[in-house]
Amino acid sequence: MGVKIGFIGLGVMGYPMAGWLSKAGHSVTVYNRTGVVGQRWLTEFSGNIANTPGGAAKNADIVFICVGNDKDVLAVTMGSEGVFSTIKSGSILIDHTTTSADLAKNLANEARLHECGFIDAPVSGGQQGAEGGQLTVMCGGSVEDFAKIESVVACFSKAVTLMGPTGSGQLCKMVNQICIAGLVQGLAEGLNFAQRAGLDAHQVVDVISKGAAQSWQMENRYKTMLAGEYEHGFAVEWMRKDLSFALEEAKTNGSALPVAQLVDQYYAEVEALGGNRWDTSSLLARLQV
Repeated sequence: MGVKIGFIGLGVMGYPMAGWLSKAGHSVTVYNRTGVVGQRWLTEFSGNIANTPGGAAKNADIVFICVGNDKDVLAVTMGSEGVFSTIKSGSILIDHTTTSADLAKNLANEARLHECGFIDAPVSGGQQGAEGGQLTVMCGGSVEDFAKIESVVACFSKAVTLMGPTGSGQLCKMVNQICIAGLVQGLAEGLNFAQRAGLDAHQVVDVISKGAAQSWQMENRYKTMLAGEYEHGFAVEWMRKDLSFALEEAKTNGSALPVAQLVDQYYAEVEALGGNRWDTSSLLARLQV
């Protein structure tokens, strides 16, 4: 049987995610800050549209949030028109936004005041993964709440994993971004080196991708990088937002993140080139100036 769902945020990720939930037979009510996007979603999928976040959350068994940053999450959850103004007792709020771990803990506390569950559940896989229903979801929360939402989240995911208590999903996403930052920088340096050495960079990747150097970034990004095409994928400004969470958390837990910190500075240089909305693989662009 379908679950009553409120879905807030129809960006490049949320739009297809909400669509997968609808196609799975769930009753989905969407809200998006730009109403025309919600109307377009209704032309593609079965569901309803609400005029406020609270309207989308009203009577829902599960409320999903997928917006931009901490400030956006607070805007759709708090206040007279926010999720917490209408959310019913016993429902579960799932935040797919990549935020600080502290915000996740604050939202969990607020949810408890309303007798609701909360799961922080950032995702990896980008727009391509969202559209293909192949996201990886990292969750933080109670075992009981996770059991109630796992099969629903699986509608747009290839892996849904409970990492630990509240905030653990966000901490896991930080690890994800730390690793990606180093991988993309290494790939950018390698491609730039190959070109300057007079090698056929496409042939180089064809060879080394069959060995220990292989990675998702190499397989999915090297062609567009070599073509200088960066108008796709996960934006630099969002990566810098994510890395800022990791760098701040590292100060608290005593982690050394020299590579992540350096790559963040490189992304600042990409932004200075006008690439704040370029894909994160645009690290190659700063090497070719």
